[in-house]
Amino acid sequence: MPSESVSSGHTPVRIVSLAAHSGAGKTTLSEALLALSGALPRAGRVPDGTTQSDHTDAEKQHGFSITTGVLRLRRGGTDITLLDTPGYADFVREIRGGIRAADSVLVLVSAVSGVEVGTERVWATADRFSMPRVVVIGKMDRERANFHAVLADIRASLKGPVAAAFLPVGEGPDFRAVVDVLDADPGSVPGELREALREAREALVDAIVETDDALMNRYLEGEEIGPDELRAAFLRAVHAGTLYPVLPVSAETGVGVPELLNLMVEGLRSASERGVLTGLDGQTREPTPDAPASARVWRVSVDPFVGKLAYIRVWSGTLRPGDTLRNTTRGVDVKPAHLYVVSGKELTEVPELRAGMIGVLTKLPELHTGDTLADPAAPIEYDPLLLPDPAHTVALFPKTRQDEDRLGAALTRLLDEDPTLRFAREPQTGELLLSGMGDMHTTIAVEKLAALGVNVDTGVPQIPYRETIRASAQAQGKHRKQSGGHGQYGDCHLRLEPGSGTAFRSEVVGGAIPGKYLPSIEKGVGDAMGKGPLAGYPMQDVHVAVTHGSYHDVDSSDLAFRTAGALAFRNAVEGARPTLLEPVMLLRVRAPASFTGDLIGDLQTRRARVQGMDPEGTVITITAVVPQAELQTYSADLRSLTGDRGAFSVKPHGYQDLPEHLAKKVIEARKAAAG
Repeated sequence: MPSESVSSGHTPVRIVSLAAHSGAGKTTLSEALLALSGALPRAGRVPDGTTQSDHTDAEKQHGFSITTGVLRLRRGGTDITLLDTPGYADFVREIRGGIRAADSVLVLVSAVSGVEVGTERVWATADRFSMPRVVVIGKMDRERANFHAVLADIRASLKGPVAAAFLPVGEGPDFRAVVDVLDADPGSVPGELREALREAREALVDAIVETDDALMNRYLEGEEIGPDELRAAFLRAVHAGTLYPVLPVSAETGVGVPELLNLMVEGLRSASERGVLTGLDGQTREPTPDAPASARVWRVSVDPFVGKLAYIRVWSGTLRPGDTLRNTTRGVDVKPAHLYVVSGKELTEVPELRAGMIGVLTKLPELHTGDTLADPAAPIEYDPLLLPDPAHTVALFPKTRQDEDRLGAALTRLLDEDPTLRFAREPQTGELLLSGMGDMHTTIAVEKLAALGVNVDTGVPQIPYRETIRASAQAQGKHRKQSGGHGQYGDCHLRLEPGSGTAFRSEVVGGAIPGKYLPSIEKGVGDAMGKGPLAGYPMQDVHVAVTHGSYHDVDSSDLAFRTAGALAFRNAVEGARPTLLEPVMLLRVRAPASFTGDLIGDLQTRRARVQGMDPEGTVITITAVVPQAELQTYSADLRSLTGDRGAFSVKPHGYQDLPEHLAKKVIEARKAAAG
């Protein structure tokens, strides 16, 4: 790892997140920006696996971003760190971490596809943290590119003050230049563009003056606002996030890329201009190098050669090797021996990391995604990185005994790197379950396990069915055994009733059963409920009352009454209309509204109960209750159904009766498996 000197001056720094729906062309655009700035001799290509951002073996193999690429470039006297986030919703940890670590966001929208679900998602994240942003309409050189249609789509779908700052000259293969809406002389543009330029300038000027009360008053009074004053107000508005400029580009041909890079330097705020930072307890920090040190871990990865890498955003102060830092999230101190900056896959050691820099700390196992680091003399804790629950689960089957032995350590490493992955052993089925944000997420995780020397097969998890009753019933359970000496005697009568949850009570009167034996009867009932009468699944929602019984002064015991309780329950449950239950999930699907009919039709085939449909612009959110068994392949199915333009989330929503014809199949399969 080479070392690099860091100037002690206050070089302007921009940390910019590049975010979009999958396939919009983020990585290609980042390569164009790197090449234009001179950071690369020429732009790499995704199909060739030569890009700075997508440098891991998995990214080269799959042809899309999996991690957030950290790229460094310089324009004039300004340093820019570009965070190229993945587009797949499966990698939400990388997306949200990359946006939180930045000061501004470039939101990329395809000139062919327009606003997609991923666009909505990153826009909502930027809204949540009041991030200034620039909207880039990319792929303007493609067939069917339509700048004005996509601009209208953006205005209809994305909340906020959006206005075109540049217009395209030509579209598709004819896209050859961009026109600055504020500065262009109408006489110098093609005739067919003059009316569009006039309308765009009116809209942009209106948007600019709305961000400045003094300008607004002068404008309403008919005063002419000079071009220099308009330009300055425009840049202030972009800087403050009160105006979101839109410009067209083609990363492939380079048209519009210089204008974008200039706007990033002139309009987007620097790290030191972000404003006062506030911790969870109300403490504040100035985002300057001379303030007390503070940073947040926004990403963790594991390098096979270097080990654990903690990517940090330094929010305030200056970090130096050997400094003690308090991990205020976990209450432990760390002392990084080395500090690094990163660009692509290259780590470069530096003597310090100042406020506004993205850095990397190595070999510190105490650091996890979302942790805050601070000067122990001035501790502060920032809000954690909130992440959604997993939506897709696969069962893992180690291929060999050696793989089984190594699986635990490898999974610990994987889960430490990616907190959106979950691992558990399902107590009912005994299966090893790995959960992630989607099928692509779990696929990549399994590939990482293989890279760590652990090979597993995956399969569809077994459904954790349950059993219950739908009627009341009573029965006796008597356990009597005599084999010389003390015998065994326990006798109880139980009444079973359907109910919410599990309940046990005694209605015994007159001392028919001594109170000391009631806990044993309850244990016996629990034993019997662990294996229902239909297919051996655990039972739930049964209320049990002990109504009567008898005992023997010598032969009665806890074991005898436990056995009697289990026997009485099994006898009673046969007459209580036992029923098989299946788990159901609350599903939320977001996709372009044009897919509504297809989505509803697909959900109907999954026995779903649609709860609501909420349109918002060109996107619709459908909420439904769906059996878990019908969602086992939903991640891949939704991608196919919507052309990768849909996203979903699920969470447990209880149990419901399994239809009789399906219950019969489950029971038969269960009996066949039992031999």
